[in-house]
Amino acid sequence: MTNYRIIIISGLSGSGKSTAIAALEDAGFYCVDNMPVELLPKFLELPIHSDTDIKGLAFVMDIREKGFLNAWPAVFEGLQQKGHHFQIIFLEAEETVLLKRFSQTRRHHPLVRDKSLLEGIREEKKLLEPLKEAAARIIDTSTCNIHDLKSIIFNFAKSTVDATSMHIKIMSFGFKHGIPHDTDLVIDVRFLTNPFFIPELTKYSGKNDKVKNFVLNHEATHTFLLKFKDLIDFLIPLYEKEGKSYLTIAIGCTGGRHRSVVIAETIFTHISKPGRPVNISHRDIDVNN
Repeated sequence: MTNYRIIIISGLSGSGKSTAIAALEDAGFYCVDNMPVELLPKFLELPIHSDTDIKGLAFVMDIREKGFLNAWPAVFEGLQQKGHHFQIIFLEAEETVLLKRFSQTRRHHPLVRDKSLLEGIREEKKLLEPLKEAAARIIDTSTCNIHDLKSIIFNFAKSTVDATSMHIKIMSFGFKHGIPHDTDLVIDVRFLTNPFFIPELTKYSGKNDKVKNFVLNHEATHTFLLKFKDLIDFLIPLYEKEGKSYLTIAIGCTGGRHRSVVIAETIFTHISKPGRPVNISHRDIDVNN
């Protein structure tokens, strides 16, 4: 699930979190209300079928869970270190509005025990201040009705998904036919052993299993792929965070028919994950070398 956009909804009780999560569900997000924060890392390890049409994941987390206040900083920091990308939306409202909403709904405030409702609201506001400071978006719902808030959240979710769905193109090519102009990263794999000089392989392309095995079964290839995959895994989240819409990675060998094709296919398989638009092309695979 690491490639799905994750939105955390939190904020003051009575500020509209239930409405917000409903809007995210309408926007195509998989939503969970009152998710225990310490279970979130385990939840994100669960697999999602590749044919599932999910735009992202959304969770409501707040002080209804007893351990939330103490646990969220370490949990969120751990998710960031593991490469998860998430945004916090913090909802709030004026005290008078919250008092009116609780009066109308007759719901109990989670912090009201031996104190007044107003004291509970103020205590919650103070306790959640660090989370508010960490939020990507703070929404004051004081003047919002249900439809207004749904519209705000829906538009935010839509823009978030569109902005982070970076399209990645993997391309193989031959240096003898020129370097592609529309590319962001160019990788030269001409240092790999060339199957072109093996009589029984030269007539095949890098899509052939024999050619693929020949290229991959060398120590230099193993070492290169470990380092290259590590670089790609490092760069892609940074490009996504920066807001890049398209990323083209061009992998070249001499003629663009053997080594570059094998490596391009390998990298394509490595980065092809649910929720990430990736395609591959082999520019010179059919050119007469």
